[in-house]
Amino acid sequence: MGERLDIHNSETPVLCRSCEARHRGMCGALKPDELIEFARHTRKERHEHGDELIGDSTAIHAYANVMRGVVKLSKVLEDGRQQLVGLQFAPDFLGRLFGRESVVTAEAASTVDLCVIPRPALEQMIASTPALEHRLMQQTLRELDEARDWMVTLGRKTAQEKVASFLYLIAMHADPAAEPSDGVSFELPLTRSDIADFLGLTIETVSRQLTKLRQAGVVSITNNRTVEVPDLEALQGLCG
Repeated sequence: MGERLDIHNSETPVLCRSCEARHRGMCGALKPDELIEFARHTRKERHEHGDELIGDSTAIHAYANVMRGVVKLSKVLEDGRQQLVGLQFAPDFLGRLFGRESVVTAEAASTVDLCVIPRPALEQMIASTPALEHRLMQQTLRELDEARDWMVTLGRKTAQEKVASFLYLIAMHADPAAEPSDGVSFELPLTRSDIADFLGLTIETVSRQLTKLRQAGVVSITNNRTVEVPDLEALQGLCG
């Protein structure tokens, strides 16, 4: 694990010193005085698994940076069916920038820490801070690229490759302060039903593929939730 970058830096606001996610998120584009101004408007929130963070078609009054945890994004069809359409991790930006209302439902898939900032405060800072606007544009384009990559996963990969890709995705984002090397351990943030929904598979197929990965020694799973990946390269090699 790498050394914390500035936890003892007196120029860094107290609220921000323990946040490792910010170095790769929108706050990483801010100068010390800009970060101090930014921190004046923010508050830290913790949400537990199952909490709704944003409702579909609800007015947007604030934005947030994901500091830790997993957020699942879903759309609800007119007949009530729900489709999981994405996952967010630290340091992803939560909210539709410059939008009047949300187009998805965002729910905590694990314990989630958020850094929340009111909409007017962030939009005012964006207008006066080109580097912040540039960083948010980079993050938006990265999420677009990841969504397109996931379309390939859903459309072309085998069931085993889909499940391996999902586990690899979680493993690479499990801890924003960690630098994954040989292995990693994490709690599955989704139920088997949610994983099946996300991957376009049946629950039985997901369970069968997890069992095959476990029997092959690529992963170990305890209590149906805790996943250990002893060799990330071996898992990546099964992602297709």
